[in-house]
Amino acid sequence: MPQKALLLVPVGNPPPVLLRDLEEPLALQLGLRVVVSKAALSTPTYAFNKDRAQYHCNAIMRRLVTLMEPGHAMVMGVTDVDLFVPDSPFVLGEADRESKSAVLSVSRLRQGVEGEQLKRRVQVEAIHLAGHLLGLSYCEDARCVMFFAQTPQDCDRKHMSPCNNCRNEFNKISR
Repeated sequence: MPQKALLLVPVGNPPPVLLRDLEEPLALQLGLRVVVSKAALSTPTYAFNKDRAQYHCNAIMRRLVTLMEPGHAMVMGVTDVDLFVPDSPFVLGEADRESKSAVLSVSRLRQGVEGEQLKRRVQVEAIHLAGHLLGLSYCEDARCVMFFAQTPQDCDRKHMSPCNNCRNEFNKISR
């Protein structure tokens, strides 16, 4: 079976090295072929909500979908802006299975950390979001990559890989 391709797109000014650091873990954990886009989206002013001083995920994901080319099964934006969805104070990222698009923010993930710990948090959440794009749901195991992280510290407790239950589900889905 050919590998599914995930297009990674910088949105705003995320550290370029973080995008490259996502290629190997996404391939290893989910069997994805990762393509880092040569095109980038500028800071998404169209998604900015002045009352919240945050950026709406859905507006960014709608823009990301337009960048998908034949051969890409899904697209994920990586941004440095603070994200929200209407019923949450903030989100680390958001994925939409229907449109096969996701957006991940390093804004809150970088709180109090840098270097390897930041890289690991971003990798964990990228795998989590890609897992949703591939059909996985949230997991109740706080160590599973598919656990819903509500704080950056939740990411620190998560493993890079799905738990056995999620791995079995992934194997069923990807057949």
